[in-house]
Amino acid sequence: MSAVLAFIPSPAESVWHLGPVPLRAYAFCILAGIALAVWLTDRRWRARGGLPGQVSDIALWAVPFGIVGGRLYHVVSSPEAYFGEGGDPVAALYIWNGGLGIWGAVALGALGAWFGCRAVGARFSSYADALAPGLLLAQAVGRFGNWFNQELYGRPTTLPWALEIDPAHREPGFEDVATYHPTFLYEALWNVGAAVLLIWAQRRFRLGRGRVFLAYVVVYCAGRVWIEALRIDPAEQVLGLRLNIWTCLVVGLAALVAFVVSARRHPGVEDSVLVPGRAPAAEGPAAGGTADQADGAAAPAPAEESGGRDTASRDVR
Repeated sequence: MSAVLAFIPSPAESVWHLGPVPLRAYAFCILAGIALAVWLTDRRWRARGGLPGQVSDIALWAVPFGIVGGRLYHVVSSPEAYFGEGGDPVAALYIWNGGLGIWGAVALGALGAWFGCRAVGARFSSYADALAPGLLLAQAVGRFGNWFNQELYGRPTTLPWALEIDPAHREPGFEDVATYHPTFLYEALWNVGAAVLLIWAQRRFRLGRGRVFLAYVVVYCAGRVWIEALRIDPAEQVLGLRLNIWTCLVVGLAALVAFVVSARRHPGVEDSVLVPGRAPAAEGPAAGGTADQADGAAAPAPAEESGGRDTASRDVR
């Protein structure tokens, strides 16, 4: 390949040791993403009338469920390393060695959030809407863990923003190629842009009843399809396409249909974020400020519609 004018260097280290304790860059990226998502969701939640502390309480359910779901999806979608020839089934439990799948994380994380919402008396659809932009930002931050690990990059390229990969981390057949598409950066930028779009759309169109979260699924899937098509790491193939591409197409289309159906059935904005009779009603604007003061928070519902929340894993697939 010809020399490039510039490139993005890869970090020399992704794990540091504090005595016998390994400190993994990917773990810190995941934790930072979770903290950012909880912070933004809390602001948006309280601006809609939610109570302080509810988002954190719900997150205590959603995060462990999401980690387990992400691991399950990774193992099911990449079975050869565990159940193929020479594989080690017990290694499927070693979450610290890497492997989280975003779709499993979202699916099981949603189940955990549903349990958490029931426990605190919150509406699940309202929580999902409050969470969506923060979830995108968490995914954006988490992708930088791939940069530290020099993994899940795209096809070879000589573009000025190409990512340099050390020989030890290059895929078989590409040993002599130094620079590749930085898919971690593409997805991070796409997710940040999508988060801004969702915040704007919710404020502009007063989206509610779970439609902000459905829009998140549609927009994320649209970006993930073309980014996934650039990647060259081994993956399960179905009819010539990577499994994650098929997943995005199916899940994204289903979310789009659900969005349209919801908009037709419930053209109004979201009800109160709290379930009547399950939690005390907030008095006046929540501690986070009014809807106009919080980033992306939808305006309170009109009166006639008012009804009274491995960290050491190597990659997120």
